[in-house]
Amino acid sequence: MTRGLPLTATHWGTYRAEVTDGRVTALHNFEHDSDPSEIGHGIVDALTAPSRITAPMVRESWLNDGPGARTDQRGKEAFVEVSWQEATRMVADELTRVHDTHGAQAIYAGSYGWASAGRFHHAQSQMKRFLNCAGGFTRSLYTYSFAAAEAMVPHVLGSYREFMNTTTSWRSVADSGELVVAFGGIPVKNAQIDSGGVGSHVQRDGLHSACEAGVAFVNVSPLSSDMIPELNAQWLPARPNSDVAIMLGLAHTLYTESLHDPDFMERYCVGFDRFLPYLTGETDGQPKTADWAAEVSELSAGDIRALARRMARQRTMISVSWSLTRAHHGEQPFWMGITLAAMLGQIGLPGGGITFGYAASNSIGGDYRQMPGASVPQGQNPVNRFIPVARIADMLENPGGRFHFDGQVLRYPDIRLIWWAGGNPYHHHQDLNRLARAWEKPETVIVNDWCWTATARRADIILPTTTHLERDDLMMSLRDPYVIAMEKAAEPPDGARNDHEIFRNLAAHMGFEEAFTGGMDEADWLRWLYDKTRQSAAAEGLGLPDWQELQDKGWHRTPPPVTATVKMRAFREDPEERALATPSGKIEVYCKTVADFGYADCPGHPTWMEPYEWLGNAGKYPLHLISNQPSNKLHSQLDQGSVSRRGKIDGREPVLLNPADAAQRDIREGDLLRLFNGRGACLGVAQVSDHIRPGVVQISTGSWWDPDDDGMCRHGNPNVLTRDIGTSSLGQGPTAHSCLIEVERFSGTPPPVRAFEPPVIRRRKG
Repeated sequence: MTRGLPLTATHWGTYRAEVTDGRVTALHNFEHDSDPSEIGHGIVDALTAPSRITAPMVRESWLNDGPGARTDQRGKEAFVEVSWQEATRMVADELTRVHDTHGAQAIYAGSYGWASAGRFHHAQSQMKRFLNCAGGFTRSLYTYSFAAAEAMVPHVLGSYREFMNTTTSWRSVADSGELVVAFGGIPVKNAQIDSGGVGSHVQRDGLHSACEAGVAFVNVSPLSSDMIPELNAQWLPARPNSDVAIMLGLAHTLYTESLHDPDFMERYCVGFDRFLPYLTGETDGQPKTADWAAEVSELSAGDIRALARRMARQRTMISVSWSLTRAHHGEQPFWMGITLAAMLGQIGLPGGGITFGYAASNSIGGDYRQMPGASVPQGQNPVNRFIPVARIADMLENPGGRFHFDGQVLRYPDIRLIWWAGGNPYHHHQDLNRLARAWEKPETVIVNDWCWTATARRADIILPTTTHLERDDLMMSLRDPYVIAMEKAAEPPDGARNDHEIFRNLAAHMGFEEAFTGGMDEADWLRWLYDKTRQSAAAEGLGLPDWQELQDKGWHRTPPPVTATVKMRAFREDPEERALATPSGKIEVYCKTVADFGYADCPGHPTWMEPYEWLGNAGKYPLHLISNQPSNKLHSQLDQGSVSRRGKIDGREPVLLNPADAAQRDIREGDLLRLFNGRGACLGVAQVSDHIRPGVVQISTGSWWDPDDDGMCRHGNPNVLTRDIGTSSLGQGPTAHSCLIEVERFSGTPPPVRAFEPPVIRRRKG
C-alpha cells in the first residue's frame, strides 16, 4: 500500500517516495495516473551517484588567479571544494565587481531549462528575482521548443501561447472528427512530460479514444514510430524539411479543384489574394502543384492529391509538430499549416482545424480548465536587454554586434558573467564545439546544479542544489488538472541547499535580504502561493480545498470542462466581438507587418524556401540527421539514472538507420558508429530498421556531452553535429533539424565513456 507515502511531482509525472533509513529507495507511480512514465524512477540511484555535487566548488585557476583566468580550461581543470561562506563571499564580490565595472547588462542569466515542477523552488524564478533585486541582468526570450512559432504565430493569429493552451481536445476529435493529419507525427514518448508538471498522463488514452471512435490518422514523417502502431496510421515518409512544400501541394489541389472554403477565407482571413499568386506560380513561375510537392518531398503526387480531397470531404484536424519549427525557416510550417486549415474552413469547429503539436507535451489536447497558479514574483528587471534564446554563442562571440529579430535591429551585450540555474545549455544548444569556444569569453561562469552535467563541469563556481525529493513545494500547472502538495521525502546531502536558500544568503551578504524574501520564509511563501492561486481559481469558478485539507490529502483534481475544448470556437462564432489580436482582427494569411520587415528569409506569406542543409542539396554528407526527443529522460535530465542507462547500448546512444543505408556502408546491427560532418563527430550504436525512411539517421538528444581531445562526443550527443544558426531574421530560433551527416563504422579501440564521472576535486588541507 503506497497511498500514505510522500508525494512528489515532476515534469514527467507524480510519484510516491518510499524511504528507508532516511534514504529514498524507490518511487511508486501515482495511483491516479493511467499511463505513468518510468522516467522519474531514474532519480533513485542518481541521488547518491558519483555525479552528485555535495559541496560548493571553484575551478582551480579561477580560485588562484581570479576572474578570467585560463578560461580555456573550463571543462578540463580540477575543482577545489570550498565552504558555503567562501562561495557566498566570492559570488557576491564577483557580482559587485561586474556591476561596478561593466554594468548589469554584462550579466547573462540564461537559465533555460526544466529544473522543477514546483511553483516555489523554481530555479529560474528564484534566480531572476534575486538578480532583479541586485540590479538586473540580460535575459533570453522564447524557448528552444518552438521559438520560431513564438515569433511568427502572433503575427498570424494574434497570440501563440493562448491557442496552444486551448488546443482542441481529444474528446472533441473523438466526438466530431474523422481525420487527423499529423505533420511530424504524434510521438507519444514526448507526451510523458509537461512544463508545469504532470498529475496524470492523457495522450495515449486520447489517441485510443479517437481511434476507437473511427478517426483515421495520417503520419507525415520520416519515422513511422512517430505514431503508435495501434492507430494503424497511413505513413507518408516525407523528406525532412519538406512539410511546407507538401502543405502547398495540398493547398494547390484544394484551390484548383474548388475544394477550399472561400466564404471562410473571406469572413475570417485577410491576405489570401496576396498569397494566391505565389500558390499558382504567377509570381515566381512555379505553380505549387502536387507534382512539384512530390519532387520536393519524394512522396507520390497521387497520394498528395488524394489526401487533399480526403481532407476536404472529412472533418479534419491538422497537427503540426513543435519539431518542425526547429529547422531552417522554421516559421513557415506553422504559418502554412494555419493557411491550409483556413482553406479547409474548419477552424473553430469541433474536431477540426489546426493544433500546434498533439503529444508534444502531455497537456496538448487534454481536457482541463486552466489553473491560474501563482508564481514567485520576479520583480522588475532594470536592464532592458535580451537575446533570442538560441543565440548564446553569437552573443558571446560578437559583443556589440548587430542582429535582426522580429522587426527590430538590436545589439549583443558584452557579457562578462554567465549565471545558469536549472538548465543545461550543453544539451539544448547546437554546435557544441562552437559553444565551448564561445564559453571561454566570459570572465566568470556560475552554475547552480545538483549533478555534474557538461554545463556544471564548465563553471567557475558551482553552488550545489537540492532535488525535488528533498524539499516541500506545490505543483499547480496551468495545463494540468492536478494540484499536488509536494512533501519532502529525504534530507539532501549536508553540502546542498535549495535555490531559495542560496539566494537568500547571498542577498543577506549583499544587504537586501528583506527585498528578496519579502519578509517570508519557505513555509510562508508556499502558503502565499496557494492562497493567491485559490483566490484566482475561485474567480474562475474553480474551487480548491483549504490549505490543511490539501496537506492532509496531498492532491486535488479539478473537474474537466462541461463541453470539450475547441480552439478558436469563439472567434468562429463571432469574429467581430471576438476578433483576433492581429492588426486586421482576422487570420493573416498575408501579413503586411511581416512583409514590411523586408526579410528575404521570411516574406509576407507562407513560403517554401530551401533549407541550408537537406537531402535536396546533399553532397559530401548525404544523410539527414533527426535528433529528436528521447523516450527515457526529459532533455538531458536523469541521463545518469537507471532508466536512461537501460536505454543505451554498451553505454552509448542508439542510432537508427534504414537497411539500405546500412548495407551501402557495410553496417550491421550493434556496430559502433561514428556520425560526423564538418562541425564535429559523435559515437553511437547501430540499430537497423525499416521504420525510418532511406537517407535519414535518427539519434535522440540528451546524452551528456563527453568530448575527447578532438571534440568527438564519446557518449552520443548529436548537438556536436547540428548547425548553430537562426531559423530566420524574424524568429532566430534553433535549427537542429536541418543537418546533414555521414555515418561509418568506428575503427580502433572504443574510447571509454566518462560523462558520469566527476572531475578531479581537490580538498584544502586543514
